[in-house]
Amino acid sequence: MDYKKTTAPNNTVTRDMMDLCEETGNIYETVAIIAKRSNQISSDIKTELSNKLKEFASMNDNLEEEFENREQIEISRFYEKLPKPTLIATQEFIDGRVYYRNPAKEK
Repeated sequence: MDYKKTTAPNNTVTRDMMDLCEETGNIYETVAIIAKRSNQISSDIKTELSNKLKEFASMNDNLEEEFENREQIEISRFYEKLPKPTLIATQEFIDGRVYYRNPAKEK
């Protein structure tokens, strides 16, 4: 997913817990779904960031030389400004873009 185009807010939003648990009927199940999705988003963002920063890794390890790379700083700042994975996952859950299933309920 393209996290650059997310509609999630950058700051914390107070939500009505009863509205969140309408779909599942259980607030703990809803929180577990959002938490698992948040972990997925976090790992995706982390791997994407590390892949982009690998391009700037220098092969020479010299303690005297310190390079300031503007592109690397801009990439890092961009990822810092993204909404937190929990906010993205909550917004996806509210919008109905999270697929989940409970095998215990399917039996």
